[in-house]
Amino acid sequence: MSNLEKRYDFVLLFDVKDGNPNGDPDAGNLPRMDAETGMGLVTDVCLKRKVRNYVQLSGQDIFIKEKGVLNLLIDHAYEELKIDLSKEPKDAKDGKKRNKEGTAQGGEVDKGRAQMCKQYYDIRTFGAVMSTGANAGQVRGPVQITFARSVEPIVALEHSITRMAVATEAEAEKQSGDNRTMGRKYTVPYGLYRAHGFVSAHLANQTGFSEDDLQLFWDALLNMFEHDRSAARGMMATRGLYVFEHSSALGNAPAYDLFDRITVERNIASSGPARSFDDYVVNVDSNDLGEVKLIRKLG
Repeated sequence: MSNLEKRYDFVLLFDVKDGNPNGDPDAGNLPRMDAETGMGLVTDVCLKRKVRNYVQLSGQDIFIKEKGVLNLLIDHAYEELKIDLSKEPKDAKDGKKRNKEGTAQGGEVDKGRAQMCKQYYDIRTFGAVMSTGANAGQVRGPVQITFARSVEPIVALEHSITRMAVATEAEAEKQSGDNRTMGRKYTVPYGLYRAHGFVSAHLANQTGFSEDDLQLFWDALLNMFEHDRSAARGMMATRGLYVFEHSSALGNAPAYDLFDRITVERNIASSGPARSFDDYVVNVDSNDLGEVKLIRKLG
């Protein structure tokens, strides 16, 4: 696996039709939106979750997973390194005595951090705080993703739904003749969202994020919605992935200048509210990029 030697910036476009791309649990699971502009929002955490799920399906191990007990995973890393945190440190540089039994110190933390990066894809990609339990320190990830924001204001529709059953016998006794229970479901008729991302070669070399890891990340962005189907999310798909590859680790142009080269406009043939990707046109300006190379993964 070769080290990353170049910086990358990217633009991700994805859409949703008749679904809720990212509900807010503090607002009754309404689709997230900017209250001042009406633009829809999808958090970076939501997008990273989908990447993690795809990566796990591909056979890679991840740190942040459903029902995962993080402290146990950190403990396991030290077991793999054969570092007994119940005894005094082996290396005098790490201290003459154990400050707290079961907790790493000094150079042990560095070894634990390196082991965690080696073992878990999402740590060496997005970073992690592992200072709990046995303590494997903190990792600043080379890949960062912004919130996704819709290109136009969205409308959140509220639907009444019924359930033709009850959960308990007590509920059944309370209802006479009809077991229906009412509920609510929220959807966005259509929304096209745009997110930006960054890949740092310097941080990648610190965590061990390799060229192979980067290719898997691009694959995840392209295919993550294909393995994230649910009744709540409707039709979701990646519609564009535009990668700006710099010629060096430091980069050759500001990210904002590169992102401005990807613009989304309404199709002149479109009228009324947008209801499909065909209602938009994506314009790509690849002129005079200098030492930056535009890679159109999709779009």
